[in-house]
Amino acid sequence: VFGVMTTQAGKSTMDDLDQRLIVRLRDNARTSVADLARALGLSRTTVQSRIARLEQGGVITGYTVRLSEGHEQGRIHAWLTVTVAPKQSAAVAARMKRMEAVRALHSVSGPVDLIAQASTTTAAEMDVLIDAIGALEGVERTTTSIVLSTKFER
Repeated sequence: VFGVMTTQAGKSTMDDLDQRLIVRLRDNARTSVADLARALGLSRTTVQSRIARLEQGGVITGYTVRLSEGHEQGRIHAWLTVTVAPKQSAAVAARMKRMEAVRALHSVSGPVDLIAQASTTTAAEMDVLIDAIGALEGVERTTTSIVLSTKFER
């Protein structure tokens, strides 16, 4: 059987071909099925079937837009670490989710509780965002690292 296999715990596992297909889709989710099939040495029907199976199995849950490097270069990007008061992570995360400049929020292990990826059009906007996050109820401390350059992104 090709594609997603389900384990006893109900979690999806993927074979090497599924992994290679996902790598290609991450590079460009708009790649045609014909181009994917050629790159992977498969028939179009097999690629379509695998994509459908990955979608139906909940492995692929959507497709997104990646902005050009030229557009992104003009923006201010930062990683913010956030230390949260006990039992406040869910509330802080919900408030940060409403902040459009926060692109991603990760719960992490270690000395901080959350790491946010943020992007604004100006340094002044980033300053306002950092202050707004620091002022959220439940936030004890933030530390910000401004991204100077991106060496690669997958």
